Amino acid sequence: MPTSASAVEPALGGGPTRTLGVTPPIATNGPTPREIEVTKTLVAELEKQKVFESDEESKVREVILGKLDAMVKDFVYRVSIANGMSESLARSAGGKIFTFGSYRLGVHGPGSDIDTLCVVPKHVQREDFFSVFESMLKECEEVTEVAGVPTAHVPLIAAKFMGVDIDFTFARLALPRVEDSLTLEDDNLLRNLDERDVRSLGGSRVTDGILRLVPNIHVFRMALRCIKLWAQRRAIYSNVMGFLGGVAWAMLTARICQLYPNEAAGAIVSRFFIILYQWKWPQPVLLTQIEDGPLSVRVWNPKLYPSDRLHRMPIITPAYPGMCATHNVSQSTQMVMTSEFKRAAEVVDRVIIGKTDWSELFAKHDFFFKYKYYLQVIASSGSADLQLKWHGTVESKIRQLVMKLELVPTITCAHPFIKGFDQVSECWNDHEVRLVATGDIPEEVAQRTQKVAELPETEEAKQAAAEEAAKATQGKEGHRMIHTTTFYIGLSIEPKLAGEGHRKLDISYPTAEFTGKVKQWEQYDEASMGIVVRHIKWTQLPGYVFEGGENRVTAAAASKVNGKRAKSSKKRNGDAANPSAAAAAAAEATSQANGASHADETVTAVDNGDAEMASPTKKQRTVPGLATAIAGSTTTPTLPLQPATASKELENFQLATGNQPIAASTNAPANQ
Repeated sequence: MPTSASAVEPALGGGPTRTLGVTPPIATNGPTPREIEVTKTLVAELEKQKVFESDEESKVREVILGKLDAMVKDFVYRVSIANGMSESLARSAGGKIFTFGSYRLGVHGPGSDIDTLCVVPKHVQREDFFSVFESMLKECEEVTEVAGVPTAHVPLIAAKFMGVDIDFTFARLALPRVEDSLTLEDDNLLRNLDERDVRSLGGSRVTDGILRLVPNIHVFRMALRCIKLWAQRRAIYSNVMGFLGGVAWAMLTARICQLYPNEAAGAIVSRFFIILYQWKWPQPVLLTQIEDGPLSVRVWNPKLYPSDRLHRMPIITPAYPGMCATHNVSQSTQMVMTSEFKRAAEVVDRVIIGKTDWSELFAKHDFFFKYKYYLQVIASSGSADLQLKWHGTVESKIRQLVMKLELVPTITCAHPFIKGFDQVSECWNDHEVRLVATGDIPEEVAQRTQKVAELPETEEAKQAAAEEAAKATQGKEGHRMIHTTTFYIGLSIEPKLAGEGHRKLDISYPTAEFTGKVKQWEQYDEASMGIVVRHIKWTQLPGYVFEGGENRVTAAAASKVNGKRAKSSKKRNGDAANPSAAAAAAAEATSQANGASHADETVTAVDNGDAEMASPTKKQRTVPGLATAIAGSTTTPTLPLQPATASKELENFQLATGNQPIAASTNAPANQ
């Protein structure tokens, strides 16, 4: 963990102005005394949140990278000799590693992996990487859990080296040798490469481009650490689910640093939320002008490519070929992020004026308290190895289901949670297998169900998991271990109009289309895999989604009292101000907390009979019970929240908006 001086002083900004970016800075003044003080408290809070690794861990990483560089050179040497090259030519062929991602940006934390690019000369093939180099890793005593993934979009080998996770990617340059002095900045290095090599080089080139385009790297790193922690805690850190990934958050932070080149990290964080809340999307965020290069490859251009015009929050990579890092963002995820920007802007402004501290910014998300209705997407299979692949396939398609749900009338937001929940259940008969696969886990099976922190990704881990499962079921004829991964989508329903009758919301088409697409996976096997999509009420959420002392009963009581859930129902019944509302909510939650939602049951009677769930069609194995879903009269949050007028004392809103109150339509700083 960094000392106070080593962490704080570089993050305070100041110094000579470096003007970078596509427009001039908004302000070049240095930090105020208050902003310096706030930055110090930010660093202290980040230390408290344990986002920094120790000096010992840093030294271990340096040792690992030194050994890996030597190993890559040895790999190139072995392949060169095998290709008939002389000893001297083989030794001079070189080879080099480049790090990228959070480690290269300098914002990694304890236990973070290291993204490592292996760059080799033209006579070394990708097949050599997955045969010779992978074998070298397996033979190394300091390396464990080696697993090659040659068919990935960016082919890689995952391994654990001296206890640190390493993801190796591979790029073959059209050069006879790769020297230690090589950099990847020159666009001409991309000539005569296939698409996979270009993609592999892209990670390192983008990371280096970001670092070159920030005016103060220390301020950038401290601010980005804050933004990353915030995004993770608020459950909006996931590219695959339609939010933003690490590179996108880094580019946004870098852009704010360009606009305020001499500010301290605390002030950068404040401006970050204010500006992005008011950003006029789809105006793109650019760190540098988009340029053409030596290849006939596609560069992001909404004037030329209609699909690029569909990007809702375009954030463009600074390295050629410029691409949109946020093409997965949907209408709903944009709404969620906009709401989070607003909340964060208000929290940080209270930090600036001394009314709260930074810990409030990092408060855990409220996803599982936010909506009355949720969709469960349950992927199941009979082995850990198969589940790892099936889980990933289903996860990659959740975003498409979200976009289809957005087209359904009265659904105002389909909010996906950023990760699935992995479990393994011991089932004693076929009936229990069917119940587990559809999410209706009986109490007796729940006692035999374990939450899985992480699915095995390597041959060693798979073998260990298989042996453990075999031992657990040894002597129990007919018993099977069923692996499930459950994803959640919160549904925000348009409030019911006064006098409007019963409503039914048919979501059978988007869910059937989703399951159909998922089952088109070439490895899908109806006999060994399952995919189920079903609706549940908030009171039927399983206990494993609640963590850290949360529980369904206290949350229900608090949300009823605060008017955050089912407010319209209470108002219609004339007891919105009833002091026993909390007790009633707790009683309701208690009565339903342990009740499973059964796929073949009729779910009725919410909000005094204003809406009902029709009986589902019997029985569609892969989509049981999802013919219809309630569009009830219960008011649920409609995002983004209406902007509040800022108080005169909230100085940072005024600073960033030219003395205008915060509002989505105010004259915010010109989008850059």
